[in-house]
Amino acid sequence: MSKILIVDDEARMRETLAIILDGQGYEVEQAGDGQQAIELLERDIFDLLITDLKMAPVSGIELLKKIKDRGFSLSVIMITAFGTIESAVEAMKLGACDYLTKPFQRDEILIKVRSAIEKQRLARRIELYEREFQGQYCVENIIGQSKEMQEVLQTIQIVAPSDSTVLITGETGTGKELVAKAIHNLSRRKSGSFIAVNCAALPEQLLESELFGHAKGSFTGASATRKGLMEEADGGTFFLDEVSSMPLGLQAKLLRALQEKAIRRVGENRTINLNVRIVAATNEDLLEKVKDHTFRQDLYYRLSVVPLQLPPLRIRVDDIMLLAGHFLKQFAERDRKKIQRFDTNAVIGLQNYHYPGNVRELENIIERAVTLCRSDTITTKELPADLSSNLAVPVAAVAEKPNSLKGLEQQERVLVEMAVKKNVGNLDRAAEELGIGRTTLWRKMKRYGIDKN
Repeated sequence: MSKILIVDDEARMRETLAIILDGQGYEVEQAGDGQQAIELLERDIFDLLITDLKMAPVSGIELLKKIKDRGFSLSVIMITAFGTIESAVEAMKLGACDYLTKPFQRDEILIKVRSAIEKQRLARRIELYEREFQGQYCVENIIGQSKEMQEVLQTIQIVAPSDSTVLITGETGTGKELVAKAIHNLSRRKSGSFIAVNCAALPEQLLESELFGHAKGSFTGASATRKGLMEEADGGTFFLDEVSSMPLGLQAKLLRALQEKAIRRVGENRTINLNVRIVAATNEDLLEKVKDHTFRQDLYYRLSVVPLQLPPLRIRVDDIMLLAGHFLKQFAERDRKKIQRFDTNAVIGLQNYHYPGNVRELENIIERAVTLCRSDTITTKELPADLSSNLAVPVAAVAEKPNSLKGLEQQERVLVEMAVKKNVGNLDRAAEELGIGRTTLWRKMKRYGIDKN
């Protein structure tokens, strides 16, 4: 049962509205002014607030401001006998979902009340879905529902609160720096700095200076004493990306810094104590480099206290469309385009591709598709040729030849489930989107155990 709060300094108006709404099965409470309304909102949860605009001592606009400032979640309808365009615009800006001028008809207020409550229900449902999605599939912007990524997310949550050194391994484009940032943001050091350096991007002398800092005159061009990045990260997290590229001579100095929890600036003898957590990453096999004597064994064990292996996207099939949808929303909002979906063939093409560049490549593919798309749906025309060449037979064809296309069952199940979810159980719309009949859709849902709710 929906709960409505009526706020008006005219008792007759409050009673009239209460009788109308109570007769429709709504649970109604009344307040004679804005301050009393705030007290009721703090004690109970309401779906809708109906308030007069012109009240004293707290006006309807002032009440709206207080509701917005305090973060109350409910729809608001503003009612006034003194309606002006200016007051309507101001009310809408402050969060009112509708505006009604006295005198009004019974049916008119009922229509607006039903609409406002439905909007509030939808908003709460979306908020619930978003919380569920964040709780199940996301940690600090890392998205994944596959078994492989769920294991990674669990490890991140377990290791983040500690100060243990973490070594993140994985192919290029799997999101190693994103994981490092998630570990930092979930740690006790989140209020400190997160500072990263790419060991492959700098020559040895410059990298040493970047890591440890230098004294004035310690080398040509050192015109002033400068802090190193490890010193800048004191109290926070220091991320060593592509640590496998670090020269052997510098590896020894890094090892000493990690053991002593202190550094020496280039050209100085004094030590500077550090309180910093180290997270390192590489796309190479460090144990192989240890065998080749290009990476110190003692440094390897110092860095890999907690090893964390990121899986490549090609084995995370269940995550491909989850990520694609995330990137679609992100780039569509950036480019102010109303792109809402991928068509069936585009989904199959995306799921069948092997992604040598991993998540970064998928992100680039979706950005390109959004840039090229001129409708509300991304098709294979907006995807690279490599993906189109992996295109399988669409769902409509699968419906006609189920026995010859068993290899597409996984993709088909995902497509059907996505369509049903996106259309909130409306099977007619879901079937139309998939290009199959409603009966065929129902059979496939039954086959894969998909509930329309």
